[in-house]
Amino acid sequence: MTKFPVFDGHNDLVLRLLKGEVTAGQVVQGLPDGHIDTPRAIKGGFGGGIFAIFVPNPDNISVDHEAMKTPPYGLPLPPRITEDRAVEWTENGFAALEALEAAGAITICRSAAEIAAALPSPKMAASIHIEGAEAVDRDFARLHDWHARGLRSLGPVWSRDTVWGHGVPFRFPSDGDIGPGLTDAGKALIRECNSLRIMIDLSHLNAKGVEDVARISDAPLVASHSNACAVCPHSRNLTDRQLDMIRDSDGIVGVNFASAFLRPDGKWDDKFGLDILLRHFDHLVERMGEDRVGFGSDFDGALVPALIGDCAGLPNLMKAFRDSGVGDALLAKLTHENWLRVLRQTWGE
Repeated sequence: MTKFPVFDGHNDLVLRLLKGEVTAGQVVQGLPDGHIDTPRAIKGGFGGGIFAIFVPNPDNISVDHEAMKTPPYGLPLPPRITEDRAVEWTENGFAALEALEAAGAITICRSAAEIAAALPSPKMAASIHIEGAEAVDRDFARLHDWHARGLRSLGPVWSRDTVWGHGVPFRFPSDGDIGPGLTDAGKALIRECNSLRIMIDLSHLNAKGVEDVARISDAPLVASHSNACAVCPHSRNLTDRQLDMIRDSDGIVGVNFASAFLRPDGKWDDKFGLDILLRHFDHLVERMGEDRVGFGSDFDGALVPALIGDCAGLPNLMKAFRDSGVGDALLAKLTHENWLRVLRQTWGE
C-alpha cells in the first residue's frame, strides 16, 4: 500500500469508455494515452476517487481550447441537451462502471467505510457521480433507482443550463457571478439529494447557485474539482466568499489540476511549475483550514500540468509538497483523510 493513497474528487475516465476510446479490459492492462489505468494508478498511488458520468454535447461540440490559449476569453456554451439523450448516456455510464468492476479495475463503493477498505487494494475505489443532472426526472424516480445502484454524488449542472439551474461559461477573467441560480425544480432536487444523502457538488455552478445550495442544504458544501479565484480569476474557480461558506459548513474543495484553472494568466498551457498548483492548496488551507482541502484532479477531462502528466506522476506532486515543508499529517489529510471525513458526514456514517 502507498503510504498516502490518493482519493480524488473527480475524474472523467467513464467518458472515454462511453465514447468507445477504450475498453474496461484495456484499462486493467494499461492504456497508451489518457490519465488513468490500473498500472499507472498502482505506480502513482492513485487509490481511486469519484468517477463521473457525464453526458457530452451532441455533434461533437466541445469547449474551444484554442481560444483558451490566448486570454481573455469568454466561450459560449452549447444549448441544453435533451432528457432522452441524457438518460441513455447515464444508463450507459452505470453499465461502463459495472464493466470496470467486473474487469477488476475498480470496486464500486457505497460508503466511506467501503472506500477506506478498498484503498489498500490494487483495484481503485470508485464512488459514482453524475455531472450535470439532465437525466434526472422531475419526480426523482430515476434518482432513487440510481441511488440504489450506487449513485452517491451529483452536480446539478455541468456549465450548461439545465432545468435545475445555471452554470458558468469558461470565462477569464471572471468571478463566476453570472446569471440566476437554482430554479424551483433545482431547489427541490437539492432537498431530495439531502433526503437520500447524495452529496451535492458545487463545481460548475454559478455564484447565485452556490448561494442557493448553501441556504437549502443540510450537508457539508462540496466543490469536487475547483480552485481559488484569488490565485486564478477564472469563472470555474471559487471566490473567498464561497470558500468561507464551504468552511462554515465543514465541507471540502478538491483542487482541480486543469491548467487553465491553475495558472494566474488563465492559459490552456501545461508548461508551468508545480509551485502554481501549491499556491492554490496554500490559499485554500489558509482560508478554510487543513481539514477541508483535497484532490479533485479532473484526470481524463483536462489538460493537467506536464510535470504530473497522469496519475502515475502523482509522486512528483508529493515531492513538491515535501519540498515546500508539508509533513506526514497534513499530506495524509490532503490525499484522502479529508475526503473520507466529509463523505462519512454526508452519507450518515
